[in-house]
Amino acid sequence: MTNFNYFKITKTKRIRYLKHMRNNSVYIVFLHGFMSDLEGAKPKAFFNFAKKNNLGFLALEYTGHGKSSGKFTNGNITKWSEDTSILIKKIVNKNKIIFVGSSMGSWISLNQFQKFKKQIVGFLGIGSAPEFLENLMWKKFTKKIKDELIKKKIYHLNHGDYKYPITLQLIKDGRKNRVFNKKIDSKIKVTMVHGQKDEVVPISYSRKILKIFSKAKKKLIIIKNGNHSLSSQKYLRKLKKELKFIIN
Repeated sequence: MTNFNYFKITKTKRIRYLKHMRNNSVYIVFLHGFMSDLEGAKPKAFFNFAKKNNLGFLALEYTGHGKSSGKFTNGNITKWSEDTSILIKKIVNKNKIIFVGSSMGSWISLNQFQKFKKQIVGFLGIGSAPEFLENLMWKKFTKKIKDELIKKKIYHLNHGDYKYPITLQLIKDGRKNRVFNKKIDSKIKVTMVHGQKDEVVPISYSRKILKIFSKAKKKLIIIKNGNHSLSSQKYLRKLKKELKFIIN
């Protein structure tokens, strides 16, 4: 794996990122999911894909994720979207962009259309999860969990092998970042890939994203027996094939 870089946003805030610099080239911008990082199979696969195909590449770890500075519990969708915008301006500059958003990364990707709409030429979503904080967390929490969250401002949610510290400010900020009620009229290629057996995010989320794009060339790929992460070599081959379709 290539060396990571760090970008100093403030005196105390550093963002870890991965880049492949290319002038006058399309850049693949990979955005990872909630409480994820750049150590997984997907960022490495897309980084190598970019190098092999002579494309630019950027992936970053939002504040409080991976080796970036900051506390996870201080972060939210607004802040993580801002981290992304800052790095895009710094690394991608005026080049064209194809977003590859994994889970929450698709939500962060959709937020970038406000600033980089004219540069964006494609969007590949993987198990996409916009607005998951409200619909898949808050609305499904019991009254007991909601009461604890309101009182203590944090709730430690057990999910599978992981414990997620969910803060009240995170939930509230999510409500300020609604995207399903928006319309994007970009004439680009938008492909949503979703595992048939995704137990984390329903396939309906990928369908809802496609409805946001009124003029795009749209595709929904449902991977038979696929899970939420789609990180195995078999699934990565499929994702790279779909990315090639967007590029060409």
